[in-house]
Amino acid sequence: MRPQWRLGLVAVALTGLLGQPVPGQAAPTRQAVEVRQVGLSRVGGQTLLTVVLTRPAAPRITPEDRGGQPRLVVEFPQARARRLPGTLAGDEVLVSRVLTRVGPGGSGVTITLELVPDRPYTWWRQSRPGSGQQALFVVGLRPAGATPAPPTARPAPLVPPPPPAPHRAQMAPLPEEPEELEEEPPAGREWQAPPPSAYPGSPRERARGDFAELRRLAPQGQGVWQYLERSGWRVSSVKDYDRPGVRASRAFTLTHPSYPEVEVNVVHLPGTAAGTPNITLLDLSFNRLTSAPAVKYREMRTWSFAKIRQQFEDIGDFFDDALKPLRVDLRKECQSLALRYAPLIQEFVRQVVPRDPRAPETVMNHIKAKVSLRFEGVQYTISEEPLLILNLVDFLYLRTYYVGG
Repeated sequence: MRPQWRLGLVAVALTGLLGQPVPGQAAPTRQAVEVRQVGLSRVGGQTLLTVVLTRPAAPRITPEDRGGQPRLVVEFPQARARRLPGTLAGDEVLVSRVLTRVGPGGSGVTITLELVPDRPYTWWRQSRPGSGQQALFVVGLRPAGATPAPPTARPAPLVPPPPPAPHRAQMAPLPEEPEELEEEPPAGREWQAPPPSAYPGSPRERARGDFAELRRLAPQGQGVWQYLERSGWRVSSVKDYDRPGVRASRAFTLTHPSYPEVEVNVVHLPGTAAGTPNITLLDLSFNRLTSAPAVKYREMRTWSFAKIRQQFEDIGDFFDDALKPLRVDLRKECQSLALRYAPLIQEFVRQVVPRDPRAPETVMNHIKAKVSLRFEGVQYTISEEPLLILNLVDFLYLRTYYVGG
């Protein structure tokens, strides 16, 4: 064989060998994004769903309507998650509750906002950097008909107007994301949650209600009504929230002289369409606190975006430097008070969830846990039938949902 042919064959062999991957060495792969936290908050008249990620990601957002229940579904198909709360309480204005679901093997995260039926809304989306090399993805909702946000990097919270007549809402994307197409979330029936001050329209005082009316409106809570009445709780105020053509919603506030910081709120929401059930919400709440942190926190929660920008360069600084320290103080104050009122809390939970004898202990164990300065609190689902949620984000409350009856 001629030398030049031999050299050619060697060159071909070397090319083939060098083209093969090195044994034991795989091509680098980009680690999947991880969803670390999910939270819902109200700022200046807007509802914000905030998702904390390890790096920026663009989810699918789909408005849905299933059986008259409007929903906004946020999907991260490739994301991973270690541990997320299964249920978060709503904002009492546009969102009734938030559900999170992680796919098999911890891959694929779906966040579902169950919306208040018959409450038209618009929504926007935004990605921005978070602290510690994390990324934030925010979905904002506001009542339809509100003045559009000015063209700034972040939307200005707006005070919601009285609910307009039911109509189909439109999606309003942020100015910096003009490529978003308009969508039309379906309309449903009207729904609203406590506190009574959150209800739009003019509340009308009516004849003072009593426990007999509560038993009639929510027969599932017979044990709770009996316990509260026997323990000395009294209905201190009753209001109606009715509009033309809509059956009246009733809101009750119960107080007790031995527990001045605590109140029980009951809101009865009749079904407004054929086949839709009545909903009764029952809260045992510590929102009557009058300490300096409580007063300041309530006041700051009403600040407009313009007022926030006067004192903070970034809305994230407002959350981290202003609201978060106050929430820590409130959690500590509520924890101390809850331990003093432990018999009240335990018996209330026992009557709400009579079929789970461990529920009172579970609630108290969560309350006793050391308050973490790193996190802004947490919510726990204590029971699913009926749905009972323990809130430890700011003011401690136990919220029960009775459906039907």
